[in-house]
Amino acid sequence: MIRLSVPLRQALSRLSLPLLIALAFGTMLLGKADALLAERARMVLADALTPIWAALREPVGALRDAAREAGTLLDMRAENARLREENARLHRWQAAALALEAENAMLRRQLAYLPDAAPGFTTARVVADGGGTYARAVLLAAGPNHAVRKGQVALDERGLAGRVTEVGARSARVVLATDINSRIPVALEGSRARAMMVGTNGARPRLQYWPAGNRPQEGDRVVTSAEANAFPAGLPVGVVRWTASGAAEIELFARLDRLDVLRLFDYGLGGILPPEAVARPEPRAKR
Repeated sequence: MIRLSVPLRQALSRLSLPLLIALAFGTMLLGKADALLAERARMVLADALTPIWAALREPVGALRDAAREAGTLLDMRAENARLREENARLHRWQAAALALEAENAMLRRQLAYLPDAAPGFTTARVVADGGGTYARAVLLAAGPNHAVRKGQVALDERGLAGRVTEVGARSARVVLATDINSRIPVALEGSRARAMMVGTNGARPRLQYWPAGNRPQEGDRVVTSAEANAFPAGLPVGVVRWTASGAAEIELFARLDRLDVLRLFDYGLGGILPPEAVARPEPRAKR
């Protein structure tokens, strides 16, 4: 091994940077002077390095795939743990539901309970988001000789969506629960406290007029109430969400932003009266 003296090493270290800079400038000038020669040099270097890159690509790709598979396995492990927890929770709910079903069956036998008849329904496709008189409404294609009438309750596969307000020969309009004109009597499923769901033209209606001492809690389920004979009791509506400003809103189960098909149920209720059925006050006699 050749040992260099300290002054020589210092001189070489001082000269290495200028030499590298001069070599870089020389290469740039050579490339500018003879572009064909520079291109040939690049291709020769590429030809020499291509087998090395091809050889290195296989293990690098294998390592990348292994890392991806490991991440997928970790995600699947977390997902399986979540699904097991959810499955256990659903089993507990199923046990509670079966117990309540058995209790209700026993009480009905003792009280000679007569269940309500199953309502008829019509399925219609949403063809337009047409407001018309209302800001939040949808237009349905009902087809000829349909059985749609005013007052029928509209539900999607998740819960309450709105109510039929206008009916034509081949179409019908449903005002949604989020419309500012919407007023739906509801009840908190846990405490059975009555309240009113008021539309705001936003994504979530407001919850108002609940009785004193029965303040809704975050996450309470909300169902329809049979008050005023406008809606049947027990239809799923949504859950309570409190805003930062302290207002109680309802996060609806129904996906009103992506309605495709609605089912219109006829419960035989007449809580909404047509305009011609509303009594008009008689004019006062002049004195």
